[in-house]
Amino acid sequence: MTALRPERESGAAYGESFTDSYGDTGDQGSSYGQQPYEDSGALGEWYDGESYVTQAQQAAEARSAAGYGAGGYGNEGYAAQGYRDQAPSAAHEPYAEPYMPPPDDETVALRVPDPPPSREPISPSPASSAASASSTPTGGRAARRKAAKGRHGRHGGTRQASDAAEADSESSGAPLSRMEARRQARARKPGPATVASRAIGEVFITTGVLMLLFVSYQLWWTNVRAHAQADKEASSLQEDWASGKRAPGSFEPGQGFALLHIPKLDVVVPIAEGISNKKVLDRGMVGHYGEGKLKTAMPDAKTGNFGLAGHRNTHGEPFRYINRLAQGDEIVVETQDKYFVYKMASILPVTSPSNVSVLEPVPPGSGFTGPGRYITLTTCTPEFTSKYRLIVWGKMVEERPRSKGKPDALVS
Repeated sequence: MTALRPERESGAAYGESFTDSYGDTGDQGSSYGQQPYEDSGALGEWYDGESYVTQAQQAAEARSAAGYGAGGYGNEGYAAQGYRDQAPSAAHEPYAEPYMPPPDDETVALRVPDPPPSREPISPSPASSAASASSTPTGGRAARRKAAKGRHGRHGGTRQASDAAEADSESSGAPLSRMEARRQARARKPGPATVASRAIGEVFITTGVLMLLFVSYQLWWTNVRAHAQADKEASSLQEDWASGKRAPGSFEPGQGFALLHIPKLDVVVPIAEGISNKKVLDRGMVGHYGEGKLKTAMPDAKTGNFGLAGHRNTHGEPFRYINRLAQGDEIVVETQDKYFVYKMASILPVTSPSNVSVLEPVPPGSGFTGPGRYITLTTCTPEFTSKYRLIVWGKMVEERPRSKGKPDALVS
């Protein structure tokens, strides 16, 4: 506030002029003079149409309208003390600064500024608000330490309040503290039981996929590959026969020498020497029992049993439906020089794999009573297993040279 300046040393006291301005009685013995505010005084005056109005009167009316009373800053004004002796109190000062409490040295270090508010305010749920209100400690440092110990004590205190605070932080988008981030990372980390169950599940899934692939390979791909190999061998035989290439009377293991026709089953498959899985059966061909104790006669023998073996399932499965043959159905063996026609005579649905008597020149149980020219077809049973054997027998009814053409069983 600018210091007041007396206009003259003699005259009326400053209180008289102050009474004219603010309506109170001033100090009559003041040394400021009798007339400090003349027409040309410090506050001045102007004409409002009816009377002269001074600036002091206008200020007094403004203060009265603002609620400071008719006497300016108080009921008694400043006349008793003057401007120098008495200053306006904080309760009546219109521009006084707000009251600030003294800082608390104990809690100043615990004061953490609030996170910046999000652009779009989110109203918290009643449950989260209640949890936040219950978890917010009040008081000094001791109260805050006690509340923190209750939440995260070394004996595993309750963590519901902290979890609710973390949920509120996530929903409001506020950044998490390092402790909260670590706690959430530990909560997301799977336990040993979860890891073990996941590992077992992955093992089961992998095993199932491998089994599915194996079954697909056995039931589908082996047939595709065996049919291709058998067709290639049959074409090679027919080309050799057409070119006049003479085949020897004896054949090496795995060497093809004839074709087997079963018209009822629409089967045409090469016949190779031996019953090796790798060299003969797994390549989609039919094998001739021609080695060791299981050696059987060839088709052109005067008497004997021509024994053949083939897969019932997978690897071309040429004998899959031989159980459907009935008496009188033709079975034709085609060689380089002749056609040998057999008719199905009997069937043995189930027998042991060790029953090799079915390959004898006159097999027991076949219905044959004496030596003759027979054929025996052997395969596994039931399907998709090799526990037992299925046997089909036939008896030769015609031997036809190739020069006379195909037999009726292949023509019709």
